[in-house]
Order: sequence, then C-alpha cells, then structure tokens
Amino acid sequence: MYSQKSPPPTVPPPGYVQPQPVPPYATGDGAVSASPLMPQTSWSSGLCDCCVDIPNCCLTCFCPCIIFGQIAEIVDKGSTTCGVHGVVYALINAFTGCGCLYSCANRTKMRRQYGLIEAPTNDCCVHFCCEPCSLCQEYRELQHRGFDLSIGWQGNMDRRINNNGIQIPPVAFGGMNR
Repeated sequence: MYSQKSPPPTVPPPGYVQPQPVPPYATGDGAVSASPLMPQTSWSSGLCDCCVDIPNCCLTCFCPCIIFGQIAEIVDKGSTTCGVHGVVYALINAFTGCGCLYSCANRTKMRRQYGLIEAPTNDCCVHFCCEPCSLCQEYRELQHRGFDLSIGWQGNMDRRINNNGIQIPPVAFGGMNR
C-alpha cells in the first residue's frame, strides 16, 4: 500500500485577490477574468485629483446623489436605475447623514469588479473622510474604462453593440402582393 501525501495548499502571492464569480449578464468591461488569480491594479487617477474635471467636481460637491446614482447604475450593471440609487442615497443622507456607508459599499463592489487596490486606505474611511473626492475618483475611473455615465448602463451597452458592427436588421412589414 502506498500512502500519497496531498500537496501543500498553495498560497497566492501578495497583491493578488481571488476573483468574484462572473454573473451571466456581465458583458464587456468589468467582467472578471477566468484566471484563478487576478492582479490588483491601481486607480487611473488619484483621490485628490478632483479638479481634473471641474464640472464633475462641482456637481459632486453640490448634489452628490446624482453622481452616486450614475456610478451605482454602472457598477450594478443596470439592475437598478440611476434614479433609484440617487434617491436612496439622498434619503439616507437627509435622515441620518451617513450616505457614506451606502456609497462605501458601492466602492467596494466596484473595486472587486475591476481588481483595484484599496487605497489610500479602506473604502469606508475614504468615503467617511472625503466623500466628494471618492465619488469623483470613482466617476473618473469608470470614464477611464470607457463608460459614458450620462447615458446609463443600457446606453453604454447599446453603444458597444453598435461600435462592434452588429446591427439589428430592419423590420419587414407584410409580404409581397401581386
């Protein structure tokens, strides 16, 4: 009788995270790769680079519910609309002043989707200490990844289909008559 030793468990190297399963509706940018280990990448812009996009910075400072709603719709892949996310965020902020907890959970979800590092500190601290800056950074990250946040998830998916050359054939009404 031979006794076989099982191999020692493999430990992923530092800087790698276990990917999240890909939902069946995930398409295009944001789908997690099929490899067992996914390297973490840094954000495309810094947390304090808010002034790179002045209109977005001003809108985020004066009405963060709009920007949060746009970000959340893209991160949720259109399962909930921008308006719903924005209203929930506004209500939480109005009644408790803790909208940062809702947006913090969304940042974590976004980080996991794109394999982004948790920097400069954990997500809750970033949103609690500097909510407008974190929302601006998330907005810029999605723009960097090719999303137009003003048209929502469905608009982005339609744009990708049209850019790939796939067209829907015209509808033919009735048959030939003699």
